[in-house]
Amino acid sequence: MHPLFQKADKLSAEVIGAAMEVHSQKGSGLIESIYEKCFLRELELKKIGTSAQKKVDIEYKGTVFEEFLKFDILVEDCLLLELKSVENVLPVHKAQLLSYMKLLNVPIGLLINFHEVHLKNGITRMILPGAN
Repeated sequence: MHPLFQKADKLSAEVIGAAMEVHSQKGSGLIESIYEKCFLRELELKKIGTSAQKKVDIEYKGTVFEEFLKFDILVEDCLLLELKSVENVLPVHKAQLLSYMKLLNVPIGLLINFHEVHLKNGITRMILPGAN
């Protein structure tokens, strides 16, 4: 089991609650950046730590280099959030989340699509293979 899995699992419930609060206050149909700012504020009010970029080591054929990885929201270094406001979530959105989870070694990721009328229909939970 991934050492941060239980922490991420517990946080995911709190984070989903925060997303639902933002969605209930703002509704659907806004641009992603508005949801992101509101969501960050909601997490701040709940005293949940976040970041939006992190330096990671990338290994390729025997060479290792550092690169800044920009992502939507990393919650307490264990739960990665990819925010969308799109009519349809595409496979590439899920692939991007999983790729970032691998690079950051994060056990759980949430893809949250604020475009949905009922936010519960817009949440996809992904688990890093072998993390649980």
